[in-house]
Amino acid sequence: MTEFKILITDGLDETGQSILRESAEVDDRSGISADDLLKVIAEYDALIVRGRTKVTASVMEAGSRLKAIGRAGVGVDNIDLEAAKQRGIIVVNAPTSTSIAVAELTFGLLLALAREIPRADAAMKQGKWLKKELEGVELNGKTLGVIGFGRIGMEVGKRASAFGMNVIAYDPLISEDEIKKRGAEPVSLQDLYAWSDFISLHMPLTVDTRNMIGRAAFAQMKDGVRLVCAARGGIIDETALVEALNSGKVAGAALDVFNVEPPGLTEAISHPRVIATPHIGAQTAEAQSRASEDIANEVLSVLRGEPLRWRVA
Repeated sequence: MTEFKILITDGLDETGQSILRESAEVDDRSGISADDLLKVIAEYDALIVRGRTKVTASVMEAGSRLKAIGRAGVGVDNIDLEAAKQRGIIVVNAPTSTSIAVAELTFGLLLALAREIPRADAAMKQGKWLKKELEGVELNGKTLGVIGFGRIGMEVGKRASAFGMNVIAYDPLISEDEIKKRGAEPVSLQDLYAWSDFISLHMPLTVDTRNMIGRAAFAQMKDGVRLVCAARGGIIDETALVEALNSGKVAGAALDVFNVEPPGLTEAISHPRVIATPHIGAQTAEAQSRASEDIANEVLSVLRGEPLRWRVA
């Protein structure tokens, strides 16, 4: 008989599930509702989620056996960390597993913005030849401002440098010397807004970063700036973004994340100068395999009382 019982609520690659099954009883209940989660969580020692499941204080209170919560990915804004601390539940994540996937999507969105690739494809599929209308801009020689220069931001910077871009970065948690070592020129947030032709966001959603990119930030940006966000919904004030697009302050935006997910057909998503993707930053076969392996081993380490690599709370 296995010692532990683990619940998966948002799916997990078979690589990780196989690791878990060697040491625990595993229930994969992908898509479980919030009400049903409350009804069954008392049976489990650990819970593994992605971004969909909201792990609230009520869930933790109902989880009388709960010792570990694992986030198969980076962001933990869907987990009540304070409630976890109060109840002695350890929260872990897999912060390195999806960095390359998110960085590659970000760069794909940068290229799509610069050359209007989605519009060109849609027109061709409608039998239209918009060659004269589709004059884009080159990345070479442009300045990319990266806000948040951690693992993902650094990988985006490497790719931008390879395309001949000038990379500047702002990150209040990383020293200027370290930003330079990672391949970017450290600048103030105000200078980044003023100098960047493209801006890419790579910070977590916190009280300080919610709606950080709003009217005041847009007012400081260069006219015709292009914006990419594959970080977290809620960092950009979507109402202010639409205003900036309509005024011409922002030439285009590419968004993989949204304040509400799924968002429906909002004004921002339907805007002709917005490229929208459904939070697919980590959605590569390789990233999902790595994330599942990392979080499976980390959750089992919590349950066994072993040293942890990525404890969040």
